[in-house]
Amino acid sequence: MPVEGANANSPLLAVSNLTKLFGSFAACNDINLQIDEGEIHALLGENGAGKSTLVKMLFGVLAPTAGEIVWQERSVRIASPAAARKLGIGMVFQHFSLFEALTVAENIALSMDSNISLARVADEASRLSHAYGLPLDPKAHVADLSVGERQRIEIVRALLQNPRLIILDEPTSVLTPQEADRLFETLNKLKAEGRSVLYISHRLEEVQRICDRATVLRHGKVTGACDPRAETPASLARMMVGSDVAAVTAEGTSTKGDVQLEARHLSVPARTPFAVSLKNICLKVRAGEVLAIAGVAGNGQGELFDALSGEYPVADDAAVQIRQKPVGNRNINARRLMGAGFVPEERHGHAAVSAMPLSDNLVLARSRSDAKAFLGAGFLNVIRRDAVMTATKRISEAMDVRKSGEDPPAGSLSGGNLQKFIVGRELDRQPAVLVVNQPTWGVDAGAASRIRQALVDLAKAGSAVLVISQDLDEIFEVATEIAVISEGKLSDPYPARELSREKIGLLMGGMYGKTEGTGAVHAH
Repeated sequence: MPVEGANANSPLLAVSNLTKLFGSFAACNDINLQIDEGEIHALLGENGAGKSTLVKMLFGVLAPTAGEIVWQERSVRIASPAAARKLGIGMVFQHFSLFEALTVAENIALSMDSNISLARVADEASRLSHAYGLPLDPKAHVADLSVGERQRIEIVRALLQNPRLIILDEPTSVLTPQEADRLFETLNKLKAEGRSVLYISHRLEEVQRICDRATVLRHGKVTGACDPRAETPASLARMMVGSDVAAVTAEGTSTKGDVQLEARHLSVPARTPFAVSLKNICLKVRAGEVLAIAGVAGNGQGELFDALSGEYPVADDAAVQIRQKPVGNRNINARRLMGAGFVPEERHGHAAVSAMPLSDNLVLARSRSDAKAFLGAGFLNVIRRDAVMTATKRISEAMDVRKSGEDPPAGSLSGGNLQKFIVGRELDRQPAVLVVNQPTWGVDAGAASRIRQALVDLAKAGSAVLVISQDLDEIFEVATEIAVISEGKLSDPYPARELSREKIGLLMGGMYGKTEGTGAVHAH
């Protein structure tokens, strides 16, 4: 139903000269932005451009240093997310905040007035979810739901606050193409009711498809605005980074060589009640090949990475082979010493210690595999700081890591720049085998292009590369072969040129049948 009080002649939200300083650094500098009633407005920019800082000010997470926020022609101070919701601003963050052991209704109730009964929350959530094409069972436990269904919970939770403006941060990063289509239908329904959407995404084709206007940030400033439907993905990317973004070139990949990484009927029981068990996984990655594994988050990707990397060794030593030697029982350092490299999904706390400088993070990851280069001789194994700093500088230059000083804390880098350093840290070793989980999650177009090209180039040089990704654009850019993981089972690989997005989407959604004796899955 249309929103009461909508006025198409005045902006719903306007910010004037909005600035946020962290010390002397301006994360947002004199931002001017206007969002109209009934508009889907894109907010574009590189990692570190100021998008997150801006929306955190709009949602009351951060207080502006200077400038003004005008809501429905009234200057406001948004002191907290609760104050933002009271005004009529809702937000769905990229990373969900749900308790897996609770039901859908219980999770939603946590953000509602405590005087509202759980039964009423369940009824309202059910009614609203069906009205907007986001069907949910309020009694279902979150642990039993797909990632797409979990995102519906976040959106319905926001809609129950009856918002005039909904901020969506990378909303399709965990969805199949079919689920993304349903989300777009919902957004158009919200728009038809006079509600507005501020849409943050690195997927420029989506921005073109559903957004009415776009504002572009670069280095904390507004550098442009446009009608995205009149642009191309390349021109939008150029506006974001200030120069042309190089297309990933996969041609010229070397002839496939020997098998460098193999899983032989790998089965791993779920380690926790909410984990996914791996069921008879079989895969081979040859020298000169990029095997990409597609899938919706939560279908066993993390468990597969842990088993292949040795972070959690498996009982069957022969179930994982690196360079044709069994390593299932060996830990991650032993596998690194055999010429393998690994990039986990989580940047902070897993791939890097945020409070430590880049050089110390380099030592943590490579002190065993690069002991001769980084550690002095003798009992104490004193770190050779000169060698470590030389390598840190070399990696930063090779991957165009933009940072505030020579050796800053990892946590001070934007997400994209830290990801470039983490990937570069492994590429610098020229590993014979590289396993990467979500290589460009939340990374802007320029950084993503550089990382993807580096993975392709590593395979061209004769390494075996396994990429686990939820981004179909990425998969088609880098892969020579594609397999799909669903519910802990892995499909046979297909040559990338033989697969369509629709076919992958069906496989990602679980539309498969078992092949006798192999545990593989095939499209119908």
